[in-house]
Amino acid sequence: MPERKFVYTPAMVGLTALVLLLPLVGLALVLRERRLDVHWEHHPAHFWLVLLTAALSAVLAYTTGAAALRRGDARVLFVSLAFLSAAGFLGLHALATPKVLLDTPNAGFTLATPVGVALGSVFAFLSSLTVSGIAWGRRLRGGLLMLMVLWAAASVLRIWPLHATSVPEVADGILTALAVPTVVLYGVAAARYLRTWWARPSLMLLSMIAAFVLLGEAMVALVFARNWALSWWEWHVLMLSAFVLVVAGVRIQWYEERFADLYQEDTVSGRRELSVLFADLQGFTSFSEQHDPSEVTAMLNTYFQVVVPQVVQRHGGDVDRIIGDALMVTFNKRGDQPDHARRAAEAGLALQEAAAVVQAAHSDWPRFRVGINSGIASVTLLGTEGGRTHTVIGDTVNVASRIEGKAPSGTVAIGPATKALLPQARTEALGPISLKGKSEPVEVYRLLGLRGE
Repeated sequence: MPERKFVYTPAMVGLTALVLLLPLVGLALVLRERRLDVHWEHHPAHFWLVLLTAALSAVLAYTTGAAALRRGDARVLFVSLAFLSAAGFLGLHALATPKVLLDTPNAGFTLATPVGVALGSVFAFLSSLTVSGIAWGRRLRGGLLMLMVLWAAASVLRIWPLHATSVPEVADGILTALAVPTVVLYGVAAARYLRTWWARPSLMLLSMIAAFVLLGEAMVALVFARNWALSWWEWHVLMLSAFVLVVAGVRIQWYEERFADLYQEDTVSGRRELSVLFADLQGFTSFSEQHDPSEVTAMLNTYFQVVVPQVVQRHGGDVDRIIGDALMVTFNKRGDQPDHARRAAEAGLALQEAAAVVQAAHSDWPRFRVGINSGIASVTLLGTEGGRTHTVIGDTVNVASRIEGKAPSGTVAIGPATKALLPQARTEALGPISLKGKSEPVEVYRLLGLRGE
């Protein structure tokens, strides 16, 4: 589904703010007029409502986490941690429904919700900052999952301090102390995202802002509500609404790079020192002319099934694109592979080794040639709805492509910048080669291997 365009006006912003504030007005009204705060105790409705909310949050945690790791974006990773906090602890709260897991109320499961919402506010705030730290973000995710497991175990086993069988129905000092910073952090995160949205309006950003506001309001309702009363049901609905809004925003976004509007500036217009590998099949055009398209497809799939795992799974490359017989792979696109030149060289050699096995069984098939170049390139997001790609641009990429075009069949050729980063490389000079678009010839080398391997 293509991304829809909206016209944003100050009046729309004011109307949105008014709608988001209505839940707080309703909460204040039912707390003031206790007769309106009707009691409705229905355990199945509670269980499925909370479980659905947790499931939506879990889906968002997974999708944003996958996007964050794929693009190396710390902001999206912290967004995923905010959703993960809510998902895990809300799931525990669902199990607190009487007669589901335990026969009696349990403080650990009941208090899971405010704890999860509070932790989510910390990650929401961190996501609103310009941060770098994808590596320690991953460690935080592991620590968060471990905390959830320990919390569940302590609740079931009734280990102190989660050994109580009940919690107060109204806010006590502890919950109030937890609520105040939580609401502040969600408010600050929403305000910072609003500033970003004002500079570049986006439905994805708007849905995230609304979700943070609703989660902050849910924390207010959670603290002051009476169990099974209308005010108590309100915070459940507020949390569900928050995640439904984000899911709707994600669904409306074009499927390519759904979370691109959340990416940090460095993810969409940053500079990296990286290595680029190009590979294609020499003689592919002639082979295609002489064979049926189904045979050409079978040949390509046979090759790619053995060479792609070599560059991706074994050596950590990112396949930027596959066009026909051509393969473009980047190393250090996320900035987490300082040994990118070695990885690219090893991947090129492994690719040729794997391809040689296939070619030995099909002597009439074309053979791969590989070119590698290293240097500075721009990491950017290109295109718009219906055709967006996260790629690398620059002379480093162009030269890698030209080097590949000059590589002898069945070999790996590298440029001088890659060779300089590989003192252990065994090479054979191919001599200065004139490359299209370059004013001076470029010294190119055939990579024979890496010493010590």
